[in-house]
Amino acid sequence: MRTTVPGCPPGPGPASGADAGPATPGFTAVKVAMLVTDLGFLAYWSAALLALIPADYAYKDYGDPVMSDWNYSFLPLDIAASATGLASLFLLRAARSGRPAATARVAWRPLMLVSLTLTSTAGLQAVVFWALRGDWSPTWWLPNLALLLFPLPAIARLVGRPGAERETGPGAASAEARTR
Repeated sequence: MRTTVPGCPPGPGPASGADAGPATPGFTAVKVAMLVTDLGFLAYWSAALLALIPADYAYKDYGDPVMSDWNYSFLPLDIAASATGLASLFLLRAARSGRPAATARVAWRPLMLVSLTLTSTAGLQAVVFWALRGDWSPTWWLPNLALLLFPLPAIARLVGRPGAERETGPGAASAEARTR
């Protein structure tokens, strides 16, 4: 017996329909956070590369070439997180709307996992760096702690039992309602 996910037609793939995408409120918040973060990364790097950020709003020791190199060392990591995150959100949306069902249903999950892992890694690297320097400015700590922490619950759900993100949380459908 195959199960279907509302908004996704039955097709090739796991019989559980689990790869059609997370539908619980907790995952909705993660998807919104990913979108804001990924677009924020792109906006930050665009502004940094175009030298649009005033020195008063930049990180401590902004004029130091070593600090500039440290900052730019995050560019590939952040762009990779954004690219994989935006691609996963696009494919997830495509899977839930029925367009190209088989490919999108399978592809969004590993891309989302990579994006969330890269995002958390970027936050961890920055937090450790600022701690080693003894710089406790909340303007850098709060965003980087958010980057470190917000992906962790979603990563745990994505690497757990496939489909677990559909079966937990308020509003999750009963097994009988999902089985047809």
